[in-house]
Amino acid sequence: MTSMNLLNEISIRYPEAVSFAAGRPAEQYFELAAVHRHLDRYVEHLRTERGLTEEAARRLVLQYGRTKGIIHDLIAAHLAVDEGIAVPAESIVVTVGCQEAMFLVLRALRCGPEDVVLAVSPTYVGLTGAALLADLPVLAVADGPDGVDLADLRRRLAAARAEGLRPRALYLVPDVANPSGASLPLELRRELLELAAEEDFLLLEDNPYGVFAGDERLPSLKALDTGRRVVHLGSFAKTALPGARVGYVVADQLVADGRGGTALFADLLGMVKSMTTVNTSPIAQAVIGGALLEHGHSLRAANTGAAALYRRNLALVLEGLARRFPPGGGVTWNEPRGGFFLVLTVPCVVDDALLERSASEYGVIWTPMSHFYPGAGGEHRLRLSVSQVDPATLDRGLDGLAALLAAEGLRGSDNAVLGRGGPGLTRGQLPG
Repeated sequence: MTSMNLLNEISIRYPEAVSFAAGRPAEQYFELAAVHRHLDRYVEHLRTERGLTEEAARRLVLQYGRTKGIIHDLIAAHLAVDEGIAVPAESIVVTVGCQEAMFLVLRALRCGPEDVVLAVSPTYVGLTGAALLADLPVLAVADGPDGVDLADLRRRLAAARAEGLRPRALYLVPDVANPSGASLPLELRRELLELAAEEDFLLLEDNPYGVFAGDERLPSLKALDTGRRVVHLGSFAKTALPGARVGYVVADQLVADGRGGTALFADLLGMVKSMTTVNTSPIAQAVIGGALLEHGHSLRAANTGAAALYRRNLALVLEGLARRFPPGGGVTWNEPRGGFFLVLTVPCVVDDALLERSASEYGVIWTPMSHFYPGAGGEHRLRLSVSQVDPATLDRGLDGLAALLAAEGLRGSDNAVLGRGGPGLTRGQLPG
């Protein structure tokens, strides 16, 4: 829970530092006029396509709203157009950002002290925070070279059940994940769905970056889901407007209704939501609804410019890293096929103290990967975000990072000479 505050504080204290930390969308695509245009487009939709009177349309947008949301039908259409996901609109709950969607699902799954959730580690800190609030312990599963280690997942499931625990779900981001940038291959997605059915647990699929996952479009887990094993979490923060704070959850599973019958899992989530945020802002939903209508329900179409920008930024960062860190120098990184993030592995220990020194002495900010591990891990890794990269300051930032790591190598060399451990280096070398 301290991770977000730490980055915000360092960014405020060192405003001149080049930041590779925040995973925010590019702001050059924000337009105040578009907010009004999208709101008007949605109201027009209510009058002309849904047949509402002026008074009814005004009430729908300005009054307290339906708990499960007012644009669920448009979201269902968007999922069909962009993702090939066919679900009834009633299986969708519109939430206050994706963070609320996570909390609602985790809280609904927590039925007793034996319940736990698994997460591919490293994982998004919002998931671990939401699980903490829901009193649902998180068990870490190794990520592996392709995004999730199925053998480790099997071991974790067996070990948890041997301890009397009940694994309810596995949380993961299958496309250009935050923080790792990893994407699951198609065959691994199919195997994961088979394992979920075999071992009787849900998959919590978080998909905020799928639109930016590169030219090779892989089907989402929900698009492949034939057994209602996937609860699909979505957000419009990266693809439409973060300030609207609109997300959603697709929960088409059938659950016991307490009266001897069954109901949609989405209805249960709606009941939980009615006791937390009551409803998601109808005005904010209307703005997002208008954006979907304007682009034929396709966020891929709406984000062609942003997607190209992020691809350019990723390419610039990868090229800049290759120029500064030749092979064999001890610094390596992954090459995601898209998205906002990539990860460097370095010989020195990466912690909050190093981040502070990086910002104050070298003018560059990044994120320690240790913040993304539910337990130990990530001590030699750091995350770079490319979504807000400015080509004019990119080289200065990467130069600062290279200088920091070179200085850390020299510190290690001094430690070795003094008998305190660390790699022996000549001045100017990076640690090997």
